[in-house]
Formats: sequence, C-alpha cells, structure tokens
Amino acid sequence: MPRTPVSVDISGQLLFLGTGTSHGVPMVGCDCEVCTGGNPKNNRMRCGAVVGLPQGNLLIDTPVDLRSQLLREKIGLVQAVVYTHEHADHLFGLDDLRLFPHYTGEPVPVYCEPRVEHRIRQSFSYVFDAELQAKARDRLPQLQLLPLGLEPVSILGAQVLPIRLWHGDMAVLGFRIGHLAYCTDTNRIPDESWPRLQGLDVLILDCLRPDPHPTHFSLAEAIETAQRIGARRTLFTHMTHNLDHDETNRLLPAGMELAYDGLRVPLTGLKLGSGLIR
Repeated sequence: MPRTPVSVDISGQLLFLGTGTSHGVPMVGCDCEVCTGGNPKNNRMRCGAVVGLPQGNLLIDTPVDLRSQLLREKIGLVQAVVYTHEHADHLFGLDDLRLFPHYTGEPVPVYCEPRVEHRIRQSFSYVFDAELQAKARDRLPQLQLLPLGLEPVSILGAQVLPIRLWHGDMAVLGFRIGHLAYCTDTNRIPDESWPRLQGLDVLILDCLRPDPHPTHFSLAEAIETAQRIGARRTLFTHMTHNLDHDETNRLLPAGMELAYDGLRVPLTGLKLGSGLIR
C-alpha cells in the first residue's frame, strides 16, 4: 500500500535546494574566508530547486546532494522531475528518486531532452535492466522518461515553458513557470529565447564568479543580462566561493541579489486551484 510521507507544504513557491557550483561551497581543501567564515548563506550545495505546483512538487534537476537537501528542507515527496542538462552535478542524485514510488505507487515522471535521456540510460543502466527489475524492483528507481522539447508542457497542473540556453557549446534548458524563470548553467541566451523572458517578476540566473568563464556568466555578464531582461527581482545562483554573499549583495544594483540554499520565492502569474497568484 502506498504510504503518506511527512512533507513541508511549499505550494506556490520555488525553494532553492542548492545554489553552488559543481565543487560546492565550502570547497574541499579551501581555507578562504567564504569557505571558513561561518556565514550560513555562503554554504552552497550543488545547484537545484523544487517548485510547489498545484498537483505536487516538481524537482528541477537531481543534484548529487539531493538526499541531504530534501532532508534539510523537510521535503518528503517529489512527484515529477525536469532536467536542465546532463552534467554530473545536476544529474547524479537520480538514484534518490527510488523512494518516491513507495509513497505514490507510481513511477516518477522525468521530463528531459534526448541527450539527457541518453546519459541517464548510460549512467544508470541498472535502472533499465529487465533482469534486475524482475529481481529487485522495490530497490531500484522507477522512472517514466518523458520527452521534453521547446513547446509548453503541462506538469502537475501547471504550464512549464522550456527556454533554450547555451552553456558554452552545449544546448541546455531553462524553465519559465508563470512569471518566474529559472536559468542556471548558461553564458548565452539565443535570440529566439528572449521573448520567453519578458514580463518576469522573478529571474533566477547563472552567476559563477567575478572572472569570465567559458561556459557560465560572470558577475558583470549576469548583471548586464539581468538588466536587459528587466525582471522585478533577480536572484543569482550556481556560485563559487569567489562570491561572498553579504559583500556581493552590497555591490549589486537594486532588485538583484545572490540566492542562498533554503531561500523560498513566490510563484506569480500561476493558476493554483481556482485563483490566480498575481
């Protein structure tokens, strides 16, 4: 019989599970002030988020810290997953999805582009092994892999709009849900994607470090991009230890700030039940 998990209600909100780069912050072996100074907002697990939609919780990526993140935030149930791309820091917590079918009685719907599906099938081949599934189904993730393109898709009672982004020479996805857009791991927004970023209340945007990088926005590039988009509020994510939370926030233009692990932001422009959150 499916069980009822204990889970905090995050309906109508996006919750940052992690705001760090692939190394995380503190970084192993580093004694810099950001890594050792004790500011909890400088503690950045690997990048990911969970969104409370009308019919359940949607994970954006399965970062390698997923179990610890869900326990920290008391998120006891995930009903679906979307992937931005297949890099290890965004994908390799996938095995932690295996608990949720015990609660729901159903496989976890996983929405991803073909390249991401290929990586999942390659890196987690045991999930798709018919013999293993026959012998140990209860101990393996149960996934329903679903195709994701650039057309809007209905997930858990809400419309999710994929946004094409570029991460160096890799095509990746951001997502718009209502008047909020989540755009991590990018350093270029192609011309055709700018209209999908208009009229935002909240923009969540990649901002790796002060210095330029071949696949991520630097601080200056992220600020310039955010100014062009013109969201009411911009939150930067996927940050290294080169960005101190408090010091950087003091330098940012009005309406911009660094996100931090555990931060919640409201969804707006999203129909929840019979009402519209404006």
